[in-house]
Amino acid sequence: MGLQTAERVSSHDHSDNVIYQRHLVAYNEAAKLIKGNVLEVGCGEGYGIAILAPKAEEYVAIDKFQTSLDQYEHQFPHLSFTQTSVPPLKYPDNHFDYIVSFQVIEHIEEDVRLIEEMSRVLKPGGVMVMTTPNIKMSLTRNPWHIREYTVQELTNILRKYFSDVNMKGVYGNKKVMDYYDKNKASVEKFTRFDVFNLQYRLPRFVLQIPYDILNRVNRRMLMNNNTGLVHDISVDDYFTRQADDGCFDLLAIATK
Repeated sequence: MGLQTAERVSSHDHSDNVIYQRHLVAYNEAAKLIKGNVLEVGCGEGYGIAILAPKAEEYVAIDKFQTSLDQYEHQFPHLSFTQTSVPPLKYPDNHFDYIVSFQVIEHIEEDVRLIEEMSRVLKPGGVMVMTTPNIKMSLTRNPWHIREYTVQELTNILRKYFSDVNMKGVYGNKKVMDYYDKNKASVEKFTRFDVFNLQYRLPRFVLQIPYDILNRVNRRMLMNNNTGLVHDISVDDYFTRQADDGCFDLLAIATK
C-alpha cells in the first residue's frame, strides 16, 4: 500500500467527505453506460467497484499501489486486480468494451501516451470514461499533479485518439458552492504568506509533503468549523452538464 496522502481520497476519513462524494458522481455516470469487459485504470482503494462491477461481465482493476480488494473479490468473482504503473497498458489491442479512469491522468507524466494506450486496448466502438480536475477551479497549485487541464485542452487531446468526445462537467449545488467558498477563503489564509509565489516556482517534489500536510489540516479545520455542512453533502448535491470553466471536474466520455 502506498503512502496515504490527502491526495488519495478515502471513503473512511470524514474530512474527505465532500471530495469523496464528488468522486462518486463519475462512478454513477459510468454505471449508466458500462457492460461487458471493463478496465479501471487507477482504482484507488476500490470504493467504486461496488457500483461498477455488477454492471460488467469481467472487471479488471489496476493501480500503482497495492490495494486489498478482498471484500470485493469475494462478492464479484469476475473481478481481478493487478498492481502496475501506467503507461503502457499490458493488454492486447481491441480487448475491452469500456475503460474508466477517474482522477488519474493529472498524475501521469506521459499523459498523451496513456490516452493513446486506452484507445488501443478498447474495441472499435468502445468507450472510455475519464475525470480530471478542471484547472480553472483549482484553488492553488497541487504539486501532486503533473498538470491540470482546461475543457478545451483535454478535448483536443482526446479527439486525436477517439472518434467522438462528449465533454461533460461535474458541478455542485448551493451547499457544495458554500463549502467551496469556505475552502477558498481558508486556502487564501495559507497562501497569503507565499509572497514570492513559491508554489509555482519550486519543483513539485519540494512542495508535495508540505502541501499534503496543509491540505489535510485545512480539510479537518473546515470539517471542525462546518461539521454539519461537511457531513451533510452527498453525491446528490452534485450534477453533470456540458463542461465549462465553472465545473469542478472534467468528465469525458470518449468513443473509439
